[in-house]
Amino acid sequence: MLLLTTTTPATAGPFGLLMLFISAYLFCLGLVSFFLFGAGQVIRLLLSGFTLRKPFQPWSLRRSYYYATVIALAPVMLVGLQSVGGVGVYGLILVVLFELIGCLYITKRL
Repeated sequence: MLLLTTTTPATAGPFGLLMLFISAYLFCLGLVSFFLFGAGQVIRLLLSGFTLRKPFQPWSLRRSYYYATVIALAPVMLVGLQSVGGVGVYGLILVVLFELIGCLYITKRL
């Protein structure tokens, strides 16, 4: 937050912009991983009163983190595309395609 309020992109330089993108990615990573983990726990609590053939198993924090590493990159990629004027339908489709391929890869590896 300090970087955003005290500097401009011209005065921050390339290293400052890199730190901005890295910090945005890390913030999104933490937010998404705990959201995925928490949503699984809430769904488990809501379904605990029902009898199912196969009980619902929420994702572990590790599995949530693996998926979050890919999902958290989407906002950073969209901001990067916006900075070069490339957010349109084509750019959005490419980001979604990248996300789907990344999540599919994680699913196959786990």
